[in-house]
Amino acid sequence: MNQIEGINIAVLAPVLIINLILIIVAVIDLVRVENTRGPKWLWALIILFVNLIGPILYFIVGRRNN
Repeated sequence: MNQIEGINIAVLAPVLIINLILIIVAVIDLVRVENTRGPKWLWALIILFVNLIGPILYFIVGRRNN
């Protein structure tokens, strides 16, 4: 519990907000796009459960440019 008390919320809050925005934008894009590299269900799991890296991976690797 001492580690949590040492974290400054002013530093952590922007990272959490950016992560939430990335997840929302990635999920919306995943729903709208027809073709992805790999199954959509797998990208949904990666976006939702692989914290900050998941949405970034989707935009770099998973999104197919037509």
